[in-house]
Amino acid sequence: MRALYPNFVWRKPSDEKKIYLTFDDGPIPEVTEFVLETLEKYQANATFFCIGDNISKNSSIFQKIINNGHSVGNHTFNHLRGWASDDVTYLENSVRCKTEIEKHGIETKLFRPPYGRIKRSQARSLLPNHEIVMWDVLTGDFSQDLSPETVLHKTIKHTEAGSIVLFHDSIKANKRMSYALPRFLEHFSSQGFQFSKL
Repeated sequence: MRALYPNFVWRKPSDEKKIYLTFDDGPIPEVTEFVLETLEKYQANATFFCIGDNISKNSSIFQKIINNGHSVGNHTFNHLRGWASDDVTYLENSVRCKTEIEKHGIETKLFRPPYGRIKRSQARSLLPNHEIVMWDVLTGDFSQDLSPETVLHKTIKHTEAGSIVLFHDSIKANKRMSYALPRFLEHFSSQGFQFSKL
């Protein structure tokens, strides 16, 4: 995938001990709030790729993300799978999410395709005005086949300075994410890492 899409952001190579935490699919009551509280304990910044429909339904939680100093990105309005969507529908859905974000006085160029699936034609339309952000560490917190302990272990194993790490602030991922996130933060904080937003 990286070879196919070299213009996407996959990681942020750096000599500094920085990790870029990202969260997809929120904002969701309780789940996103748990993430925010956990990040605050470790003075960690992160980037939230939000679904427009969830912003509309949970605007106060979205505002809390902003108020806490995190950055946000567009994750389409209805979590569309690019490969299964025609270009017009996909781009219009992305604009709907952008509109929800802008209602909060925020402009962002950050965009992450749901499922990491996007057609080249869709990417071509978005890239002039967007930074398409992928990841180099997928936690797997969404997978019911993985135990919380496995999610934590493999995420720690594959994370290094400059990594973009993908968690989910969703109901589906919550059991595994809520176990792994604080322990992940503790592990890398103890090694002198900082957690930065994109």
